[in-house]
Amino acid sequence: MKRLRGLYAITPDEPTRVEAALASGALCALQYRAKAADAATRRREAERLLARCRECGVPMIVNDDLELALAIGADGVHLGREDGDLAAARARLRGRLLGASCYDRAELAARAVAAGADYIAFGSVFPSPTKPSAVRAPLALFARDYGVSRVAIGGITLDNAPQALAAGADCLAVITDLFDAPDVAARARQYRRLFEHEAA
Repeated sequence: MKRLRGLYAITPDEPTRVEAALASGALCALQYRAKAADAATRRREAERLLARCRECGVPMIVNDDLELALAIGADGVHLGREDGDLAAARARLRGRLLGASCYDRAELAARAVAAGADYIAFGSVFPSPTKPSAVRAPLALFARDYGVSRVAIGGITLDNAPQALAAGADCLAVITDLFDAPDVAARARQYRRLFEHEAA
C-alpha cells in the first residue's frame, strides 16, 4: 500500500465546500466525517462523495464506521479507540486503507501498526477549534519512523503546519483552516506547496 503524503482533508459539518477542495487537485485523501447525521443521510452523502472522489482520483476514507465503508466500497476507514478492533477491521478491509487515532501515545501507534494500520494519526498537535478539550500530542511523536504514514491532526493552520512537517509528519489533517477559508481551492493548493517545498 502506497504511503499517504500530503493534505488529508476531513469533511466539515457543512459538506457543500468539499467540491472546491476536491477540484483543487491538492488532496492526498478525504475523510468523510458526519457525527451528527443519521444513518440514512450518512449513507447518501458518503455514496455521493465517493463517486466524486473517484472522479478526482482521491481516496475516500470513512470516519468511525467500518460497516458503512464496506457497504459503499470506500477506499478505507479511520478508527478511534472506541470504534472497534483494528485487526478485525484489517481482515475485512482486504487491502483497503486502515487508519488509527493514536492521540498522544506512541504505544498505541505501535499496536496499530502491528494490527495492520496503513497510517497513524497523532493529535491534537495544536489547540483545536473542532475538539477544544482534546489531549495535546507532542511533535516529538513524529520523529519516530513507525513504518507507516504519520498524520498530524488538530488545530493545523498554514502558519503552524511547517512545524508538524519539520517534526516528521507525512500528512496534515485539516478541517477548519481549509474549509473556512474564503477560497477553499486556493487554500488547498497553499498546503500542497508546503509539501513541494519539503521535497525540494
